[in-house]
Amino acid sequence: MTRKQRRLVFIAGALAALGCALGLVLFAMRDNIVFFYSPTELAAKRLTAGTRVRIGGLVKEGTVVRGAGRQISFDVTDRGAKDAPVVYDGILPDLFREGQGVVAEGVIDANGVVKADNVLAKHDERYMPREVADALKKQGTWVESNGGAK
Repeated sequence: MTRKQRRLVFIAGALAALGCALGLVLFAMRDNIVFFYSPTELAAKRLTAGTRVRIGGLVKEGTVVRGAGRQISFDVTDRGAKDAPVVYDGILPDLFREGQGVVAEGVIDANGVVKADNVLAKHDERYMPREVADALKKQGTWVESNGGAK
């Protein structure tokens, strides 16, 4: 075997080993690669208490309840058959409100409630900060739509 052939065999073997290693890593992380679960997917998974999850959906109308201090509880819905209760103790993002998209990250307790330690509010592609919308209205270039500033 010539020097060039040995080099090609070595490179091919290294690429094959790298591909196998990448496949094993992706297989091991298959459940953790998901950005977040919907409430329906979370209910179907039947995860045990103490499992760390990220759940996403909409804050269900009429479920936001403020408790003592900074504690707040609400339900996340995907407008499907399931809702997921969430309890969070902290300062909520400015965009958080009922009907708005949210991603909560935390641990499932024994009752199936997600004890969140991080809550992110999401917005759709039509979101525009109030200051920008006000400036556009003042200039007379604002076009009213469903997704404008609220």
